[in-house]
Amino acid sequence: MNLDRTRAAVLGLGSSGEAAARLLHRKGASVTVFDSGKPDAGKIRTLQDLGISVIAGEAADTAKADYELTILSPGIDPVVPLVQNFRRQGAAFIGELELAFRFCERPVIAITGTNGKTTTTQLIESMLNGAGHRTVACGNIGMPFAEAVQRQAELDFFTVEISSFQLETISTFRPDVAVWLNLTPDHLDRYSDMAEYRTAKLRIFENQRSSDYAVTNYSDDLPGVVASQITFSAYSKGADFILHGDTICFRGEPILEMNETHLSGIHNAENLMAALGAAQAIKIPWEKTKFGLTNYRLLPHRCENVGVIDGVIFLNDSKATNLDALVKALESQPKPVVLIAGGKDKGFEFDGIAGLAHAKAKHAVLIGEMADRIFRTWSKVVPCSIAKTLQAAVEQARRHSVPGDVVLFSPGTSSFDMFKNYADRGNQFRQIVQELAR
Repeated sequence: MNLDRTRAAVLGLGSSGEAAARLLHRKGASVTVFDSGKPDAGKIRTLQDLGISVIAGEAADTAKADYELTILSPGIDPVVPLVQNFRRQGAAFIGELELAFRFCERPVIAITGTNGKTTTTQLIESMLNGAGHRTVACGNIGMPFAEAVQRQAELDFFTVEISSFQLETISTFRPDVAVWLNLTPDHLDRYSDMAEYRTAKLRIFENQRSSDYAVTNYSDDLPGVVASQITFSAYSKGADFILHGDTICFRGEPILEMNETHLSGIHNAENLMAALGAAQAIKIPWEKTKFGLTNYRLLPHRCENVGVIDGVIFLNDSKATNLDALVKALESQPKPVVLIAGGKDKGFEFDGIAGLAHAKAKHAVLIGEMADRIFRTWSKVVPCSIAKTLQAAVEQARRHSVPGDVVLFSPGTSSFDMFKNYADRGNQFRQIVQELAR
C-alpha cells in the first residue's frame, strides 16, 4: 500500500487514532487528526512536532473532508457529528485494524467474543512466548495493532484482540486463525438488536479461506465459515476440545489439568480450550503449550480477591460489563454471595437472571443508572437495596454478610455513568475495601 504524499484523515485521538496517525506518517502520508473533544495538549504537541496536524474541539465537527483516506477510530460511534460531517461530504472509512493489516507481514491470530477476549488473548500470548514463538497481545487490549505492526521485525505472530466496533470497518482483514469465544447480549446502546451485533462480530470470518483456521465455540451456529474449524465446549461432548471433570481433552486425549493452571471456573476452561485450539491450528506440540498456560495469571478486576474483612471475602469483578460475565461470576461462587451490581443502561434487561440471583445471592446491593429497574424485578425474589455511591454499596454489603460469605462486585454492565471505565471502577472498589480492612 503506497501512501507517499497521500492526504489522510484520522478521526479520534485515542490510543488507536494516535497509533494510526503515526503509522500513516511513517508510511509517507500527510496526516491530519480530528477530535471533537479536548485531547491532551502534550499529545497534540508531540504529533505536531512530527508534522502531523491536529484539529480539535468544535472545529473538528465542521471541517472539510478533502482527504484521500479516512481512518475511523473504533471507539467513536458513527452517529456523532464528527463522523456524520465526513460522511455527508462523501468520505469512505476504514478502521485502524484494517489500516494496520494492510502493512502486516506476520501471521495473525485474532480473538473475538463478548466475554473472555482479554484473558484468551493473553493466554495465547503467554503460550506462544513460552513455546519460543515471539508475539505480543495487541488490538483492543493495550497496544493498538497499528503500533504493533511497526514492531513486526521483532515478532513471529500477532495476537490481536478484536471488538465488534473494530470489525465494522474492515474490508481485507483476514486472520490466519480466527477465535470465536461466545456471543451474548452487549453493546445494545450502539446496535439496534442482537442480530446487528452478531453480524458485526461474524465479519472476523468473512475473508478467511479454507487454508485458514477458525477456533469456535461448539454451541454457536456460525454460518458461512469456510476456514477449517476446531471446536471447543465445556458443556458438550461433541466438540474437539471438551472438559472431562477437571481435565481438558482433545479428541479423547487428556491435554491439560485445570489445577495445573492459576485459573478456575467453566468460563476459564473454555478460554484455555480456545488458546489450545490456536496452538493446534499453528501446530505447537501440547507439551510446549504448558509453560505459558500454567504460568499465566489473571489481570486485575476479574474475580480478583481484594481483601478479607471479618471472614468475608471481597471479590473485584469490575470487568463484568455485561450480563453473561455477571452470570459466569455468580455461577462460579460456591459460597453464599452478597452481590453488588448495576451501572450504565446499555439497553438490555437484568430480568432474565433474576432466578440466578435468587439461587446464588442472599442479598443484592444495586448501583448506577439501572439500580431502580433491577430493583423492581429482583426484589420480588431476592432481598435488595440501593446505594447511591460505591462506598455506600460496599458498606451495605458488609452489613449483610457474615463470616464465610463472599461480597462479589460484578456490575453486569459498563461503568460510564459513575466512573471513567471499568478499571477506575474496580480500583475504587479495591481502595474502599482496603481502607475498611485497616
